[in-house]
Amino acid sequence: MHHSLDKEGADMQAEKTRLEEVDLSRYDFIEHAEPALRLAPGLNEAVVRAISSEKGEPSWMLAHRLKSLETYHEMAMPAWGPNLDELDIGKITLYSRPKTGMNDSWDDVPEGIKDTFERLGIPEAERVSLGGVGAQFDSEVVYHKVKDEVAAQGVVYCDMETALREHEDLVRRYFMKLVPPSDHKYAALHGAIWSGGSFVHVPRDVKVSIPLQSYFRLNAEGAGQFEHTLIILEPGADLHFIEGCSAPKYSVINLHAGCVELFVGKGARLRYSTVENWSKNMMNLNTKRARVEEKGTIEWVSGSFGSHISMLYPSSLLVGEGSHSEFTGITFAGKGQVLDTGSKVIHSAANTTSSINTKSISKNGGHSITRSEVIITKAASHAKSTVSCESLMLDSISRSDTIPAMDIRCEDADIGHEARIGRISEQAIFYLMSRGLSESEAKGLIVRGFAEPIAKELPMEYAVEMNNLISLEMEGSIG
Repeated sequence: MHHSLDKEGADMQAEKTRLEEVDLSRYDFIEHAEPALRLAPGLNEAVVRAISSEKGEPSWMLAHRLKSLETYHEMAMPAWGPNLDELDIGKITLYSRPKTGMNDSWDDVPEGIKDTFERLGIPEAERVSLGGVGAQFDSEVVYHKVKDEVAAQGVVYCDMETALREHEDLVRRYFMKLVPPSDHKYAALHGAIWSGGSFVHVPRDVKVSIPLQSYFRLNAEGAGQFEHTLIILEPGADLHFIEGCSAPKYSVINLHAGCVELFVGKGARLRYSTVENWSKNMMNLNTKRARVEEKGTIEWVSGSFGSHISMLYPSSLLVGEGSHSEFTGITFAGKGQVLDTGSKVIHSAANTTSSINTKSISKNGGHSITRSEVIITKAASHAKSTVSCESLMLDSISRSDTIPAMDIRCEDADIGHEARIGRISEQAIFYLMSRGLSESEAKGLIVRGFAEPIAKELPMEYAVEMNNLISLEMEGSIG
């Protein structure tokens, strides 16, 4: 719908455009930081050995990397999902080390890198509300700090390289045991060239009252980021972990193939929140998985706004009686984006419960695909699972698909599934415009209302960020 703008309206539109540019710059700026080491593009044994040597790793980790490389070459590309033909691993720089080591004082981080994270709100958020922060720039973590009161509880929170040195037995016991390199081709790639990421170990019955956060920034052009996150909660522990991701936009493809492994002990509870705003030249092929013991709980909260193509399905393995999984997610697919996301749950013990609640929004030709998979094994008597998928298309050129799968092998399971796909209501827009809102304001209000159940599950600063991202995505969505 086109409107003629009077001078006041034109001034307002100009102001909105100016504000949009200011807001977007929070993410879409490039720090021209020369790396200390940037390997030549492409994947081969020499690259894998160079990464391992650079980190001074134990022999078993190098062996793991080389075996993963073999697996990568043996495995076929995924035969389903979005087309990945644009991704040429031979043109991707797989390791780029910034000109700084690990710092536990913000003052010691080089100015250019520090400026990047200051503009993203880190470590401002740390000073206000976080128990610990890790900040990764390209292939390495450049800053890590844990509040004294959290460390005093015996909580270990460090980068993965430090964990490999100081907690080698734990890392060796858990590393890529939930997500083996044989899982899929990009898990194998991750196993070969992983770098950076976070390690958390929470002792028995320790409740961490303030969240920990890791922020991943991929700054280099034509590069990849392959961080590994490993979180271990002993029985009775409680933790909220927040993950943030962003990158500036380049004209070439970047690749993110991280891995998250979460081990939730008996009666423990872990909330894992993500707001991901990768630039729209990013291939996001990430793998996240949790294993939950008896009466443990995993809560996933996920917001996906960026990337050119995403394939991401956080999965929960409910292996202990009475264990519980919740997944709450929202995706927003705009022009040039194919966001293929969702969640998977495997019930393999009695009295396990799960819920999957997703909302997807598509506009300007964006394509949103929501996949859910619930598997109830024979051992999962009296299991309960509910799946709710809602999709909202903002125009006639966008697309939304819901692909549910349920594999029920137990007669007394209680399963529910609901899916709704619809367009934004013209009557609702007309009503709101009759009350004085512009068309864009009306659409924005409806979309924020649609997303509100997700936003309220996020930490405050991330809920604000999500609403800002929705506002930015809504700019210019009217003809």
